[in-house]
Amino acid sequence: MSILKTQNLCKRYGRRPAVDNVSITVEKGDIFGLIGQNGAGKTTFMRLVTSLTRADSGEISLFGETTPARLTAARARIGSVIEAPALYGSLTAFQNLEYYRIQRGIADKNRVQQVLETVSLTDTGKKKFKNFSLGMKQRLGLAVAILSHPDFLIMDEPTNGLDPIGIIEMRDLIKRLSLEGITLLVSSHILSELAQVANKYAIIHNGRLLKSLTHDELQEECKQALAITVDDVAKASVVLETALGASNYKQVSANELRVYDRVEDPAEITFRLSQEGVRVSGITAVGDSLEDYYTKIIGGEPK
Repeated sequence: MSILKTQNLCKRYGRRPAVDNVSITVEKGDIFGLIGQNGAGKTTFMRLVTSLTRADSGEISLFGETTPARLTAARARIGSVIEAPALYGSLTAFQNLEYYRIQRGIADKNRVQQVLETVSLTDTGKKKFKNFSLGMKQRLGLAVAILSHPDFLIMDEPTNGLDPIGIIEMRDLIKRLSLEGITLLVSSHILSELAQVANKYAIIHNGRLLKSLTHDELQEECKQALAITVDDVAKASVVLETALGASNYKQVSANELRVYDRVEDPAEITFRLSQEGVRVSGITAVGDSLEDYYTKIIGGEPK
């Protein structure tokens, strides 16, 4: 079941396209990573989905609903942390959440305590919000977003500005919310950070969608290997398996093999192949780091 589906979604500010014909689908249970540099269009896209901004053209479907009236009802099932919520500096975490519980008509008086436990803020006591660390403020903002039991949660750069401990805590919280049955759309400008939690990705740049892929596809794209050019692929394959114990390889052309085992040992592979009469005319390490891959994807795009 698709939770969110956009078709050719567009938003311009003057002559500048902030979101330019973006079509993505978020399925139930996804942690969907929206990747892009600052100014790429991530926040505008999320504002369009949550109706904080009106689209110039294109279609949004939420929980299968597309008409204006039904979209309004569907958005009641969304929680979002896009901009800093209006939290009161002189109130405690409990008091801030109690305010929103009453405002939203949530009858369950235990809900505030439940949410504080979820975001690990039960021990803040009488500490006022204005004295919270950035990580604590981020988590309280998230607590407001999940107070109404959303089915779909939208988070814009949730780890931005956090220290390493805060990043780990937020990452663990995202995973925990997913396990509780919440579908998530999470944006970041750091692919390697989202790669630790997301199962699907969309890379957006200058408002345009450049690439959509799953976690497995991303790992395959960035897989480290040795590209070996030989004169006899069949014989080289036998040597790889019998003399080197390498089973994870594939033939990519008439004279080239990609070897995913023993990638740290090209000299030994070359020696063994030569020893068995296979002429090696080239051996090269291939495969990108996550950040190299991301940079390569956006590298050809105009600024």
